[in-house]
Order: sequence, then C-alpha cells, then structure tokens
Amino acid sequence: METITVAAPGIATWSAKCYRCALGAGGITSSKREGDGATPVGCFALRYVLYRADRMGPPVTGLRLETIAHDDGWCDDSPDPNYNRPVTLPYPGRTERLHRDDEIYDVVVVLGHNDDPVVPGNGSAIFLHVARPDYAPTAGCVALTRPDLLELLAECGPKAQLRVVG
Repeated sequence: METITVAAPGIATWSAKCYRCALGAGGITSSKREGDGATPVGCFALRYVLYRADRMGPPVTGLRLETIAHDDGWCDDSPDPNYNRPVTLPYPGRTERLHRDDEIYDVVVVLGHNDDPVVPGNGSAIFLHVARPDYAPTAGCVALTRPDLLELLAECGPKAQLRVVG
C-alpha cells in the first residue's frame, strides 16, 4: 500500500477497504493555521511511528518505530524555534504531552505536515492516531480505531503517505 486517502465526513480508504475515522473539529481545510482545529488538505509522508511500550508491544510495520517516554512532548508554540518538533518536558514553550492518560496516543504516526521546512503558524502536531471510542473530533489529526490503525501500519512501508482531500 502506498497511499491512504481520507475524506469528509470521516472515511479512510486503503487497499480497497473503507474505514471510519475522526477528523478535526474544524473540518478539512486547504489553509491550515495553528489552533483552527482543522485537518489540513494535502499529501503527507508517514515519517515514523511512536508507541507506548508500557501499554503494548511494537506495532508491525515497515515504518521506523520509537517508544514514547514519560517526558515526551511536541511543541505547538508558533514563535518557538522548536515549533512542530518533538521536545522533552518540562519545556518552556507551549507543548502537547505525548505520554497521555487516555489511549489516543498509544500509537501515533508522525505525518510530514509543515515539517520541511517548518512554517510558524501553519499547524503543528498533525498526527494519525487512535480514535476516541465515540469518534469525537480531533484537534486537526486523523484518528482510527486501534485495530484499524494497527492493520494499516502492517501494510505501510517507507513510501506510505496519507492524502487528505477536501
């Protein structure tokens, strides 16, 4: 599988299968801005997978794997030099904690959104992750059930990408 396609109202397709997914509370946008709650339109590489080794074994995938540590965070502070990058907590700028009490970041795929180069204010921490049980909207990410996400990852290699269509 090379491409996962995502469209409103929350359908992800790959390998001739369709799955329900959660999208950003702000819908899908072609002009992503920090804090708008929208899922950005575009085609994004699947950079690597983060997972909670204290909750599960390593996912089967052709993507690079890293474990989530208790002090892992992601900078979402636009003027910060580490904006849209992983950081170690505590961190002086505004961040999102990756080691969460809920299960939505038990498996996180870091997407190639606004990372090469990083443009301050164009959105950060856009991930593919585990959906809440009720498919509640995300802050701009794409979210699948854990079984669906693990099934997808088993089919992903280094050329896999996520395409969000408006």
